[in-house]
Amino acid sequence: MFTTILIGLAIILSIVAVIAAIAAFQPPEFSVVRSTQIAAPASVVFDLVNDFHQWQAWSPYVRLDPAAKNTFAGSPAGQGAVFTWSGNNKIGEGRMTILDSHPSDLIRIKLEFTRPFSGTNTAEFTFKSEGGQTTVVWSMFGMKNFISKAFFLFMNVDKMVGGDFEKGLANLKAIAETAV
Repeated sequence: MFTTILIGLAIILSIVAVIAAIAAFQPPEFSVVRSTQIAAPASVVFDLVNDFHQWQAWSPYVRLDPAAKNTFAGSPAGQGAVFTWSGNNKIGEGRMTILDSHPSDLIRIKLEFTRPFSGTNTAEFTFKSEGGQTTVVWSMFGMKNFISKAFFLFMNVDKMVGGDFEKGLANLKAIAETAV
């Protein structure tokens, strides 16, 4: 019986070692990118993203917890604007700060999560006008530590977060196209 227990432990330790080795060799960074075309000027779409107060109308995360506690600080919009949230287990808790805001071109956001896990990433929105359409690209990227590398082996973050980005971009499209 003791031999059976040792063999079982050896198998479990081997599996853990293989998972750890695979995780260790994963790329150190990740990214999630989605885009859409919106039949509205870049300035209209930009204004909806550049002002965190406007996110209540299009962000997919608002619908996951309508009762979340949200606060706004810093600039009313653009560089220096801050949005903090604390909600249920679906949205957790965190803070967004607009680091760069270039009208009708780029918005760069520092995204800090504190619950259910801690982490800091960057989100970007780019806007490119072409023939009455604006191409909007929503991306999030960051570095993975060992724990997140192991987590990413079992969870497809691109599919999890990418689906939310797709919903948000569809909402943004509907609102921006109605505004023109």
